[in-house]
Amino acid sequence: MPDLSHGDEFENENDSAVNALRSAVMRLGRRLKHQRVDESLSPTEMSVLGTLARCGSATPGELARKEHVQPPSMTRIVALLEAKGLVRLEPHPDDRRQKVVSQTEEAEAMLEESRRKRNVWLASLAEGLDEDEWAKLRAAAPVLEKLAHL
Repeated sequence: MPDLSHGDEFENENDSAVNALRSAVMRLGRRLKHQRVDESLSPTEMSVLGTLARCGSATPGELARKEHVQPPSMTRIVALLEAKGLVRLEPHPDDRRQKVVSQTEEAEAMLEESRRKRNVWLASLAEGLDEDEWAKLRAAAPVLEKLAHL
């Protein structure tokens, strides 16, 4: 486990790798955000739709936990997405006081187009990699995926 308590001075290989990873992920993430299909959706709204696509239907409270936002914020986000026709609210099967949020077919199609656009953009960047770099990227992808979901 890297010891990052010493600030900007990195004393070992792991600290240096963590710093490089942080920088690269942030830069790449910012660039990927610009490859959106629907500019009217905020990154948070896109993230909520992505969570629904990955995890399935959920209550607003469950979504708030998964997205690391406060429940009142998630209630507003869900209302915006519902108004745009991207989610629907249905009665909770076990608790009448709650609702379950599900994505609509329109949201599924928009997310698929967004993934396609981002994949094309990322693939065009990766054309500049040599075979050894591609091998390293293929090996790193599952590790990065695991980190993203810890």
